[in-house]
Amino acid sequence: MLKEYQTVNSISGPLMMVESVDDARYGEVVEIEIGDGSIRHGQILQVERDKALVQVFEGTEGIDIDSCTVRLLGRPQQLAVSPDILGRVFNGTGEPKDGGAKIIAEKLININGNPINPYSRDYPNEFIQTGISTIDGLNPLVRGQKLPVFSGSGLPHDEITAQIARQATVLGKGEQFAVVFAAMGITFEAAQFFINDLTNSGAIERAVMFINLANDPAIERIATPRVALTAAEYLAFEKDMHVLVVLNDMTNYCEALRQISAARKEVPGRRGYPGYLYTDLATIYERAGRIKNKKGSITMVPVLTMPEDDKTHPVPDLTGYITEGQIILSRSLHRKAIAPPVDVLPSLSRLKDKGIGKGKTREDHADLYNQLYAAYARGKECQELATILGQAALSEEDRKYMTFADEFEKRYISQGYYENRTIEQTLDLGWELLSMFEDSQLKRIRVEFLKKYMPKFRK
Repeated sequence: MLKEYQTVNSISGPLMMVESVDDARYGEVVEIEIGDGSIRHGQILQVERDKALVQVFEGTEGIDIDSCTVRLLGRPQQLAVSPDILGRVFNGTGEPKDGGAKIIAEKLININGNPINPYSRDYPNEFIQTGISTIDGLNPLVRGQKLPVFSGSGLPHDEITAQIARQATVLGKGEQFAVVFAAMGITFEAAQFFINDLTNSGAIERAVMFINLANDPAIERIATPRVALTAAEYLAFEKDMHVLVVLNDMTNYCEALRQISAARKEVPGRRGYPGYLYTDLATIYERAGRIKNKKGSITMVPVLTMPEDDKTHPVPDLTGYITEGQIILSRSLHRKAIAPPVDVLPSLSRLKDKGIGKGKTREDHADLYNQLYAAYARGKECQELATILGQAALSEEDRKYMTFADEFEKRYISQGYYENRTIEQTLDLGWELLSMFEDSQLKRIRVEFLKKYMPKFRK
């Protein structure tokens, strides 16, 4: 029998204090019936003796504390899952948003999940092709990896994440691949862009979308990534699918966390964020990975906007500690109309060596990306010198590296948001760009690879 209480003592923002409750449990879901008979939903955030602090998903506006009834449902927040979730669009708490029928649940799963036991984890070592040269060629994404995209206000992170969601494939035979897309605090236009993009390309058929808009309750935003990861875990570990999870935008999630923390009058940490921000982010990020003896996997691409392009801001800073690298978008490349504007030099995939090489991508991949990175870094240094000293002060070799850097940006980095390059096309383009140098200058590539791959690109 459900327990009902009419003992609401106070309301503060999205939080409600209920007194004289029995056996209330942290994380338990509640229903709130307000004076006009409508029902709102909430979750217990804190329990102290006979008092329970409830966060209300739909907000507390219009609630009269004297006439509302709170029912404890005796269970945590759950997501109804079945194979039918593929191709559907839901709101941030897992309710259908696309006008379709409710999901007939194969099972109900607690959205808070569990982190993967470190002993049970399998090491990520299989390549995922995104079709984007700067990722596939220089910062490869590996199955089971967490590789965030660090962006800034006004940069095209929506376009690049839509491109990854649309193009990502597992190189293999007969392996099922799905995309779980979670949007937190984005505008209606941005949400519609993602829905239309995946629908027009047909990728929606293998995608599940959870959309929390900017005008939706902040409290719902905290549940959205957990709901999305619950769907991903079901598809990966029970249906043996390889799942790519895109979380956009984690900065909005952290802002919602800060808002709730302030309403609870908690002692703030760095820049007003709660002191447990690192732990909270880890409970989300660490749900990605591979499990021994399971066919499926969860690969995660969280997107976050850095306020004032500041990499030391708490959200990108803590995300960098937990995840395995980062793809950084560049404002200067964006101004040059280079798309996608991936800043190659500070970007990093810590697991790139595990997912490439013979039998995975191609034997020359590692040598090639080392040489491309070195040549581009030298070219950028030469461009800076030319700005200070003038181009006439540079040697002929320096000018060649400058030319390489320009060509590299125009042809390798810039490919637009709808060109889907295979890994072979990306590697061949790298060889073609390096063909402007003599073999003796390409010191990071083994001689046997130079002999095997370079002749076809020499003019």
